Amino acid sequence: MSKIIKKRNAVASKNLILRNATKLFSKKGYSSTSMEELASMCDLNKAMIFYYFDSKQGLYEAVIIEVLDEIYKHLAKENKSIDNPKQELSNFIKTFASFSDSHPYLPSLLLKELSDSGAKIPKTLFSHMKKLYTLFTNILKRGEEVGDFFDVVPMIIYFMIMGTLNLMVTTKNLRDMAHEMDGLDTCSTCDMDEISEYIDKKIQKLLKDK
Repeated sequence: MSKIIKKRNAVASKNLILRNATKLFSKKGYSSTSMEELASMCDLNKAMIFYYFDSKQGLYEAVIIEVLDEIYKHLAKENKSIDNPKQELSNFIKTFASFSDSHPYLPSLLLKELSDSGAKIPKTLFSHMKKLYTLFTNILKRGEEVGDFFDVVPMIIYFMIMGTLNLMVTTKNLRDMAHEMDGLDTCSTCDMDEISEYIDKKIQKLLKDK
């Protein structure tokens, strides 16, 4: 009986750490997130956090994996009720945009991992990124099969979408500053709904051309 209770408490503690870490990383980013503050939020000893996640970086990756998995499950569930690849693609773009907007640390980590040629992406993180990409390529493949999409190069289309969304989130402060200082048109007042709708419209038009 004691082993069962201990196991349940361990699962509950781990989930509590993940939930509060998500809040902190979303609000403060990686560098400014304090493990002491996280431990206080969870009402746990800091050593307990490192017992479950080994390091701050390990916890960060676990949070990202959790969000990527949530995005994947959300898309997979919704797409089961959609038999139109164009609508599936729109759903993919808008869903990722929404998650990126509410989890602003996600684009930062993804860009960091993809651009850092001196380090390897952890296998667990890579497998979740791969799942999302596979779901995306399957949407494009179905679109080609029914004649909705033409001349598709999945990776290029994927990077056009994800790269734009990720950069729009991570450069928000820079775009605001450029607009205020020099009056540049940086889409500083655009919200993520507007941005995702614009990207969706342009990508759909691009894929429609034979």
